[in-house]
Amino acid sequence: MEATNDRPLFFLDANIIMYCLGAEHPLKAPCLRVLEQIRDGRIHVCTSTEIQQETLHRYYRQKQQEVGDKAYRLLTDLCYVVYPVTPADMERAFSILHEVPDVNVRDAVHAAVMLNNGLTHILSADDHFDRIAGITRVAPETWQP
Repeated sequence: MEATNDRPLFFLDANIIMYCLGAEHPLKAPCLRVLEQIRDGRIHVCTSTEIQQETLHRYYRQKQQEVGDKAYRLLTDLCYVVYPVTPADMERAFSILHEVPDVNVRDAVHAAVMLNNGLTHILSADDHFDRIAGITRVAPETWQP
């Protein structure tokens, strides 16, 4: 994991923000705790342009533009780095899709961006990441500062 000011750098998945902004759900409170620790500087995070796109796509598709705008701003403001998705990332995602059963395309792209940028840890509720070699998922409900 890269470090920023002696803190590890975590890749932030869209679902952390989505649970924070969504209706009541068992993962809402744990995600809010994670978000609070990010805001307080106890967790350093990065993300990718694909996460930004995924977030905007979901909320704009559901005609929830204001929530989408808030989610986008949270991602942009909280993240130290927003990695682009490159052709090399897409090639690695393509390989992941053929190597790891039942991983969806977006998660393969997220994993590829992480691996190609030397990132190993992701804050995510998606257990697909548990099956991808080189990625360690930290679930919001199990996060310990």
